[in-house]
Amino acid sequence: MANQDAFLEYIKNGYSFKGEHFRLGCAMLNGEVVPGADVYLPLKTLNRHGLIAGATGTGKTKTLQIIAEGLSDASVPVLLMDIKGDLSGIAAAGTDSPKIEERYKLIGGSWSPAAYPAELLSLSQEKGVRLRATVSEFGPILLSKILELNDTQAGLVAMLFKYCDDNKLPLLDLKDFKKVLQYSSDEGKADLEKDYGKISTTSTGTILRKVIELEQQGADLFFGERSFEVDDLMRISDDGRGIISILRVNDIQDKPKLFSTFMLSLLAELYATMPEEGDLDKPKLVMFIDEAHLIFNEASDALLKQIDTIIKLIRSKGIGIFFCTQNPMDVPASVLGQLGLKVQHALRAFTANDRKTIKQTAENYPLSDFYKTDELLTQIGIGEALITCLNEKGIPTPLAATMLVSPRSRMDVLTPTEIDAIVNNSKLVKKYSEVIDNESAYEILTAKLQEAADKTANTSNQNTTSGSSQKKEKGFLEEVLNSPAARQAGRTAASVITRSILGALGLGGRSKKGKSWF
Repeated sequence: MANQDAFLEYIKNGYSFKGEHFRLGCAMLNGEVVPGADVYLPLKTLNRHGLIAGATGTGKTKTLQIIAEGLSDASVPVLLMDIKGDLSGIAAAGTDSPKIEERYKLIGGSWSPAAYPAELLSLSQEKGVRLRATVSEFGPILLSKILELNDTQAGLVAMLFKYCDDNKLPLLDLKDFKKVLQYSSDEGKADLEKDYGKISTTSTGTILRKVIELEQQGADLFFGERSFEVDDLMRISDDGRGIISILRVNDIQDKPKLFSTFMLSLLAELYATMPEEGDLDKPKLVMFIDEAHLIFNEASDALLKQIDTIIKLIRSKGIGIFFCTQNPMDVPASVLGQLGLKVQHALRAFTANDRKTIKQTAENYPLSDFYKTDELLTQIGIGEALITCLNEKGIPTPLAATMLVSPRSRMDVLTPTEIDAIVNNSKLVKKYSEVIDNESAYEILTAKLQEAADKTANTSNQNTTSGSSQKKEKGFLEEVLNSPAARQAGRTAASVITRSILGALGLGGRSKKGKSWF
């Protein structure tokens, strides 16, 4: 009993915060919930990023849902990257069940269902707000990174962007950029080389192939107008709760370049447009990336470096980024070291490598006099997790094995009818649904080339006219011989002569039916 009292004091001291906070669950000792040992998350340090990890089926997605609900209740907008397609239920109220009642008898408190204000976003043809960005907004550096270009090729891309800026050629979609590439390696090569330096057709050909590869993964749907404004991710609903934007990307799991393109664009845009804020009382936006191992496993080096850089810098903009993945080792060490909140669900030890991973994972958490962390990682149940976060002074809180509260929203997906209702009532869908095709580099260069072709044709016509008087002087016989009828007669005569010669040589060639091949 004395041990339990000491543990209760330990948790209360570690999880008492002066600023705004919300409850995540109740701490456990020796597998039993300790009444009153409540575990809270302080809003002030949720811009310090976080990790939600654990084996399949241990409750990671529900934990993500709980934290997103707590943020929304505190008027903090949320962006969810829904890679599996199972987060849309946050927009509908949950349903009570005996399991929920049993859980709250143990952890205390009460449960009530709630639907949260949500917006559905899409990078493809899924229903929802279409997210787009122009090639110009993406910029030469990020475009070169996503295309995985070498320094020479990246320099050429930067030069082409400069040429387009100087000549007022807007780069809105990939069609524009492809046209500029083709123009620079053909008709416009001499013109560009005068002012911008030598252009290698080998480099332009390589870049063009990589752009086409990006197109095949659906990037032509992403690049274009109207550009999405990041301010639309930071909206508050009429009842004061933060709007939860759900980006449904389950249909592009097999298109890592498209997702990488979007991630690079969004992170860069957030960092570039948001002002420096320092440590606010609560974040301005929190982004959750579900199934983050899919990103880290498939991402290009450019995306990994960009995430690493953004994670280090973007917290000062008041933005938090949370990764939800199966194993902490899925996250690069440079990124893992930046994550203040860690929620670790159970891990499974089926192999020697699994046991090694569990020991490494345990070393990422604060030492505790009450737990053997490496053993506990395999013993905690579904809906339970080891938790540590940063307190208001930026110091890690004590490790707490926690029985989590239940999500108040639906722990399942929306029906097609419910999705239609959200989409039909969305102001943003109307704002971004129209595909705009303004005059840009493609149209301007096409018109320029057509004008050049017309001038060439006119010059040719003038030469033809000046020589017409000479043609009139041609004799009647020459005109007859050059007529279509005369040419056909000539071909027929030639055919007859050829058959006669070949026949005389015994090479006339006959089909199996005895008919001539001629």
